[in-house]
Amino acid sequence: MAKRERVVRMSVEQPLWRALTGYRVLTMVYAVLLYYAFNRGGYERPWIAIGYLAVLCCWTLATLPKVANAASCTKGFLVADLAVALVGILLTPLADAQAQSIDGPTLPSIWTAGSVLAYAIKGGWRWAGVASSLVAVANIVERGHPSRDTFHNVLLVWVASIAIGYVVEVARASERTLARALEIEAATRERERLARDIHDSVLQVLAMVQRRGTALGGEAAELGRMAGEQEVALRTLVAGGLTRPSLVSEDESEGAVVRVVEVDDEADADGPTDLRVLLAPRAGSRVTLSEPGAPVLLPSPAARELAAAVGAALDNVRVHAGEDAHAWILIEDWPDEVIVTVRDDGPGIPEGRLAQAEGEGRMGVALSIRGRLRDLGGTAELISVPGQGTEVELKVPRGKAGEK
Repeated sequence: MAKRERVVRMSVEQPLWRALTGYRVLTMVYAVLLYYAFNRGGYERPWIAIGYLAVLCCWTLATLPKVANAASCTKGFLVADLAVALVGILLTPLADAQAQSIDGPTLPSIWTAGSVLAYAIKGGWRWAGVASSLVAVANIVERGHPSRDTFHNVLLVWVASIAIGYVVEVARASERTLARALEIEAATRERERLARDIHDSVLQVLAMVQRRGTALGGEAAELGRMAGEQEVALRTLVAGGLTRPSLVSEDESEGAVVRVVEVDDEADADGPTDLRVLLAPRAGSRVTLSEPGAPVLLPSPAARELAAAVGAALDNVRVHAGEDAHAWILIEDWPDEVIVTVRDDGPGIPEGRLAQAEGEGRMGVALSIRGRLRDLGGTAELISVPGQGTEVELKVPRGKAGEK
């Protein structure tokens, strides 16, 4: 089984993680320098401040790989990182009781914002809102009697973190949209390349066989007719662009990932199948296929059974309506069901003919069509008026189709 996968990885948020890494290191250095600047008057318990800042430096340097990307930045790390910041805020009045009265900086100072920003980049604005609210509560508790400056700083961190989180979510959505656009563009280019190759080789050969066969007559004419039908079917397939859809991963830990995967039918037996791909070969010079512009996805077993039921209906058209009869296949894709209608311009079915056929042991309609649809949880309705053709409507509910 051959399988070829082409991966294009995109991440617009990676620069934010690099910026956060630099921010944490710089603010760690700033917190240490700020302590020595304010220590000229002396801390009441300097050992608390020194001990905390030592832990802060070790923690910051040891966890730099954790803020290198979204995959490394786990929920457990975020909780622990925020706990380090909150503990530092609450330890500030224990290290210096005058910190509450002079409205000075806390021990971690602006390093705390780095913890909140990690929440924003990892989880978006909702996570940022929770983290910044906890920091706000810790600052208010630390101050005891918070001043206007305290409320101003708390509000600034809260608004800035939520805004950054929202921007990150918008960037991720735009990234996924761009990935899908690139996927469609790549599929279109591949389809056009295949169409050129087919046109320059297979289609020209089929057209030549059709012309020569018609000119020779006899059995060669029948071969030419069959070649003409296959030419029409192949042109329909190429023009319709029934390309197996690529896969776009929305894994936020790595950014948008475009995977264009080509596998054989057996490899995709359990996944969704585009019904249009299965019915496209049925189109020909006397069979017209009308389909939606988007893939009509059903579980593979259900799609194959539905396509087989359509094939049985077309077999009935050829047998009972004659080789010159025309047939039309219409695919309708609704949110709750898929409907395929097969209509022909034959003489129709005489009244009572189906019951007679079942009595004679010919179960084409009963088993090949209605039986398949019944197993899928769907229905098959046959409408025929003598002299006005026959119409078979096949309905497959989406919820029951996967239970087969």
